[in-house]
Amino acid sequence: MSQHHADSTAALAPAPLPAQAGPATPAPGADWWREAVIYQVYPRSFADANGDGMGDLAGVRARLPHLRDLGVDAVWLSPFYASPQADAGYDVADYRAVDPMFGDLHDADGLLREAHALGLRVIVDLVPNHSSDQHEWFKRALAEGPGSPLRERYHFRAGRGENGELPPNDWESVFGGPAWTRTADGEWYLHLFAPEQPDFNWEHPAVHDEFRSVLRFWLDMGVDGFRIDVAHGLVKAPGLPDVGGAEQVKLLGNGATPYFDQDGVHEIYRSWRRVLDEYDGARVFVAEAWTPTVERTAHYVRPDELHQAFNFQYLSTDWSAPALREVIDRTLAAMRPVGAPATWVLSNHDVTRHTTRFGNPPGLGTQLRTPGDRALGLRRARAATLLMLGLPGSAYLYQGEELGLPDVVDLPDEVRQDPSYFRAAGQDGFRDGCRVPLPWTREGSSYGFGSGGSWLPQPAEWGGLSVEAQTGAAGSTLEFYRAALALRRAQPALGAGTEVTWLDAPEGVLALRREAADGRPVVVTAHTGSAPVTVPSPGEALLSSGDTLPVADEAGNVVLAPDTTVWWLG
Repeated sequence: MSQHHADSTAALAPAPLPAQAGPATPAPGADWWREAVIYQVYPRSFADANGDGMGDLAGVRARLPHLRDLGVDAVWLSPFYASPQADAGYDVADYRAVDPMFGDLHDADGLLREAHALGLRVIVDLVPNHSSDQHEWFKRALAEGPGSPLRERYHFRAGRGENGELPPNDWESVFGGPAWTRTADGEWYLHLFAPEQPDFNWEHPAVHDEFRSVLRFWLDMGVDGFRIDVAHGLVKAPGLPDVGGAEQVKLLGNGATPYFDQDGVHEIYRSWRRVLDEYDGARVFVAEAWTPTVERTAHYVRPDELHQAFNFQYLSTDWSAPALREVIDRTLAAMRPVGAPATWVLSNHDVTRHTTRFGNPPGLGTQLRTPGDRALGLRRARAATLLMLGLPGSAYLYQGEELGLPDVVDLPDEVRQDPSYFRAAGQDGFRDGCRVPLPWTREGSSYGFGSGGSWLPQPAEWGGLSVEAQTGAAGSTLEFYRAALALRRAQPALGAGTEVTWLDAPEGVLALRREAADGRPVVVTAHTGSAPVTVPSPGEALLSSGDTLPVADEAGNVVLAPDTTVWWLG
């Protein structure tokens, strides 16, 4: 073994934890999730402990101190279940097992205990819309043929046409092409995503029973909650009717479809909530619910259903003061009647990182193929982050955004692994760029990710963006995030509550005040314009997303720099 390999492996080896009577828990707080900052870990790209080029649970566990030091409240883990990996683990073959590429159940238990010992809560992904085609139910359904009771747990149908040669309806897969695949015996099965991901039939009681059991399995192990993948997709309209239009809504759109956001999903989540409420420790559900409006999203977080839902309308909003104000107002108004906190998110494993989105012209969507203006994108991304962290509710961060990582838009075709890239001939299939493994050190074959390279190639300049390079570096994006999260925790007016008070501001500037019963108000100014503007000082400058804090002149005025957000103590 080389010295480099030995050192890297030792650095990622987690220390053993003392035996405990049961899962440790972070500090109590019944409503901790209402203003939590939650960090998404994409396990295959976070840290690799065994040197095989693929991230794993032991690697995540070893790097948890980074997240504690960053100042987040909880970690959300993307899927690590047993899976053929046709869609990066979102095709689950066994919901109660860890895929060997990530470790085993002992690694999952150790990660949970380590996180709790560090004061971090852990949310795990749950994938209930579909299984893998290698799930035991589906394999038996195929083997037993038409009429098998197991086929009733999925959507098997006879085809249309003279000999059943046409799909049962006109539904399209989110990954491109028909949403149906024909089996050797002539029947067709539904898959809203890849053919390796057959959709469950949630009209069947066995599916309900199975997922209640899966919930209990992981709750008994000590997880603090679940992020529900495709939460809007479980129930399909009766009879599976045609969409009928030339353009079908994919994940986020303005129209209704017979396969997304059906009202029947809500009874499922009421049932799940009853299970969750049996457990101590303020466990939570978070919905990935792509709906046409934030008002529809609010249906998922009624008091007897889920706790939070991702705000994809906010994620897809351009860097524009009027557009941002509108989506903030609509979000807060939609959540108010159901008593749920707003959530805010700028990046995740399915979209181009916001450092790259904001460096490109507006209106290009959330999956881009061009790097744009890197400096402009980072400046706007930092400003957008500070605005987001100043809003009431819970904020989600995606791994690597604290380093200011850009999307890797020039990956060679031969290394891409996103299934939608291949099914759609390169259209809307550019998720690999936001999934490139993280850089931890300035040097090394994978910049500290692991001793065996990385499953997607990292750009040569990423050593300079690594955790090691940015730690302690004045003005670095990492130190900016650490400062922002520390201030957010220290200032009661930030994050808490459900209201904002808008203040008069020049064109292109958002100015809002946050109040707290037990502290001074905080004012947030976000300048989305392209030229400096002069305004009366809102108070004492606490933190700026830019290089320097604004200083008031003799008349009490300050200059707001373009593409910059500032927090002020009122």
